[in-house]
Formats: sequence, C-alpha cells, structure tokens
Amino acid sequence: MITLSPDYRPSKDEEFMNEQQLAYFRQKLLLWRMDLLKEAGETLASLSEGGIHEADLADRATVETDRAFELRTRDRARKLIIKIDMALARIEDGSYGYCEETGEPIGLQRLEARPIATLSLEAQERHERHEKIYRDD
Repeated sequence: MITLSPDYRPSKDEEFMNEQQLAYFRQKLLLWRMDLLKEAGETLASLSEGGIHEADLADRATVETDRAFELRTRDRARKLIIKIDMALARIEDGSYGYCEETGEPIGLQRLEARPIATLSLEAQERHERHEKIYRDD
C-alpha cells in the first residue's frame, strides 16, 4: 500500500498510471463514494422521520416536491456509486485511465475532473455527436 503526501497531485512528468497515481485516484474515488453513502444515510434518516404533517395543501405539496427531488438525487447518487465501484475495479485490473474505445490514455486533467471517465475526450465527443445524430426525437 502506498502512502501519499497530502499535497500530491498527479503530474504529466510521471509515468502515466504509476502506483502513486493509481493510489491517488483510488483514494479520491473511495472518499467520493464515502461522501455519497453518508448523504444517502442522512436522506434515509430524514425520510423515515414520519409522514407529512403539514395542514396547508401548499405546504404539503412543497414537502412532497422536496422529497421527490431528494429521491431523484439519491437515485443519481446510487448510479454514481456503481460507476465509482466500476472505476475501482478498473484500478485493480490495470485498465483504469485508459479509453475503453481506443486504449489510449484518458488524460490526467480529464480524470481529475471526472475520475469515473471511461472514454478519452475525443472518444466522448465522438460518442456524443453520434448520439445527437441518431437519437429519436
């Protein structure tokens, strides 16, 4: 297990996806996952506090809308946790940081911004153009 200094940031001057970079992204993903799970626990606690007790219909509607919004947010977080787990598995199997389509490095800046990325920027742009052209309107 590698110990990272608190100020470590991956650099282009290093070998791509060396042990330090992999440890950095593993730590980043695990912290992100832990935050999402903590928020999910807080949501569950707040939703289990009981029913809606507002007498006014407008207040009830507001509470119900807020709860529906929170549930949609939690669903997105659940899907994100799955993607984080997949990224952690790619770290373990050695494929993390490389584009699924081309096999080329994704790039440190992109991984820093979106550590669950599976496509290089160019491949992602191609995918989005293709999707835009062929989607059903």
